[in-house]
Amino acid sequence: MRAADVLLDRIQERREGKDVFLVGIDGRCGSGKTTLCREIRKRTGWSVIPMDDFFLRASQRTSERLSLPGGNVDHERFRSEVLEPLKRGGDIFYRPYSCREKRLLDPCFVPRTSVILVEGSYCLHPDLWDGYGLRVFVDVLPEEQRRRLLLRNPEKFEDFSSLWIPLEEKYFSAFDLKNRCDLVLKVP
Repeated sequence: MRAADVLLDRIQERREGKDVFLVGIDGRCGSGKTTLCREIRKRTGWSVIPMDDFFLRASQRTSERLSLPGGNVDHERFRSEVLEPLKRGGDIFYRPYSCREKRLLDPCFVPRTSVILVEGSYCLHPDLWDGYGLRVFVDVLPEEQRRRLLLRNPEKFEDFSSLWIPLEEKYFSAFDLKNRCDLVLKVP
């Protein structure tokens, strides 16, 4: 069974009676989180929020903050702009952070669909854990991760290899993320 089908089945099992069901999809870079969510959105029309939109702004990047596992994401802004409005039954408007432009962009609107997928590394940080009805870890073998990252963005591979992958692994290990999730999807 394909990963999207497995995930859709698990969502259907869990979401009964919920007005809005939030699914967190975390995992290693290059594991297929974005592709998985793109496929599910195409099939269902559900909204997707990329966690990449919540990386820290330059003024927040202190050595103290960056030394914390998963500390390079603005959990506070995610909570106030996504989780709290959902809890109150309101709409979601947030300002995505652009790593390329190094600034917050204009606010974007996320339709309040029956299921909302949040995808990206660090979305299941303990500060956000309780906001989700289903927590998913997407895994990939190291050789396949390397192949995908080289294919996707060869000029940035060294940054991924020397910086981003070690930061992710520190976060996964510190919070035993893979073992705590409700569902682990493995990509060959």
